[in-house]
Amino acid sequence: MQLSSSVTQRREGFVRSLYGLHHALTSDNPRRSGEARRVLARLRRSFVGGRQEAEAYDVVFPHEPPEREQKMWLLVAGFFALHPHGNTARGRSFGAAMRELVEKRPSAARRFTQLLTVDPPALPHHLRQAVQLLRACDVAIDYHRLLADLVEMQESADQAHRVRLRWAQHYHRPKRTPGRTTAQPESPEGVAAEPVDE
Repeated sequence: MQLSSSVTQRREGFVRSLYGLHHALTSDNPRRSGEARRVLARLRRSFVGGRQEAEAYDVVFPHEPPEREQKMWLLVAGFFALHPHGNTARGRSFGAAMRELVEKRPSAARRFTQLLTVDPPALPHHLRQAVQLLRACDVAIDYHRLLADLVEMQESADQAHRVRLRWAQHYHRPKRTPGRTTAQPESPEGVAAEPVDE
């Protein structure tokens, strides 16, 4: 699907505004930080659903989300309110963020497996739990990329599967270590195999 530059710009402007809330929250200006705290509290309440969702409209709708993307934008606004931080994870997929989380908290591996297998209606609930774990371990999320992934997932079952596969690939990708460019074959005991002389 070819994405118009206008939609891309609107998404980026929206997510920049969320990162701006974090900047205001950490400001030395008590009025700015107090206002940011109030906005983030409203966005967290928007997760309750129903009328409370309206708490997020004044943050999301000024950026003119396409109608088919509105639910995802509202969801990302709520996730950001749960785990606000600066734009420090640019380019990191949700799978890579979960891998970093599991390195800090191995018990979170089960959460990621659930994310890859839940039915679409249950995904927001499981993502919310994962975001709370990421916050607890101070693992940043690339909200630009998360929004793009969530929008892609709602296009079709095939697209959703593709995004989940991408998350799984990034989660299971071997960690690169300095000075080592290729994986060494290992013997069953876990010791690097010696070359065989012919």
